Amino acid sequence: MKTRMGINLNSRVLLSVALLSAAVLMLTLLFRLPIQIAYEKTMLAISPSGEKAYEYGVRHFNAQRSSEYEISAAEYFFDRALTLDPSLLYVHHELARIYFLRGDFFDALMQINTQIAQHGDSTPNSYYMRGLIEGYVGDYEDSAKDYTYFLKFDPYDWAGMNDEAWVLLKAKHFQEAAELTAKGLKYFPQNPWLLNNNAIALYELGEIKEAEAPAEAAAVAAAKLTDADWLHAYPGNDPQVASEGVAQFKAAAAKNIHMIEVALASSTL
Repeated sequence: MKTRMGINLNSRVLLSVALLSAAVLMLTLLFRLPIQIAYEKTMLAISPSGEKAYEYGVRHFNAQRSSEYEISAAEYFFDRALTLDPSLLYVHHELARIYFLRGDFFDALMQINTQIAQHGDSTPNSYYMRGLIEGYVGDYEDSAKDYTYFLKFDPYDWAGMNDEAWVLLKAKHFQEAAELTAKGLKYFPQNPWLLNNNAIALYELGEIKEAEAPAEAAAVAAAKLTDADWLHAYPGNDPQVASEGVAQFKAAAAKNIHMIEVALASSTL
């Protein structure tokens, strides 16, 4: 028959084992990725391969695999891939994406221009990437041209239409932005990004009442956004900032509704 002291002792032992197991698991998770990256670097040193280096780079630059995402490791492996095999199809493109995310727009533009010079229409996504970089440095006209060219290859890409609309808005080409987002909404009627930019374009055109419906629909659609949705829309971004990105977009959609409501109220006074 067990004594009360025996029961307490067993409980303490079980608790200690559980705590030790949890600590081991935490340390394993904490150091698993650095160990994995070190192993990959070692294997690459033993058997250099541009394709293998590129494969490792892609692995650590995939927001859908958050446990392996590490942008510094991805940059290292893409650099090694470029050194080992400069002919790899997308290596300059991937380096451009990394520099862009770091805010190094000059080097990002250098890399994407090299990509397009070497591979041209073989990598149509590179025109999208160049348009994105140009948009962020304020070269809106060239950015719009690159998005338009990209959309010739993929006319129903909602992100391409939305991002071109964004630079058209920046360039104050409001009518073109309204038409482009309206076109996109025919295929993606519940897309919060297209709805939001369509509302902004209509507002800037002075069509305040018409802007109200897409603005409200954008807010409704934004409320349903998940971190996974945001990462799908912004591939390559750090998974750890997904929640912040979703929150910022929801705030922007709410701000647009308020702006439109104020304008409507003022027009009735």
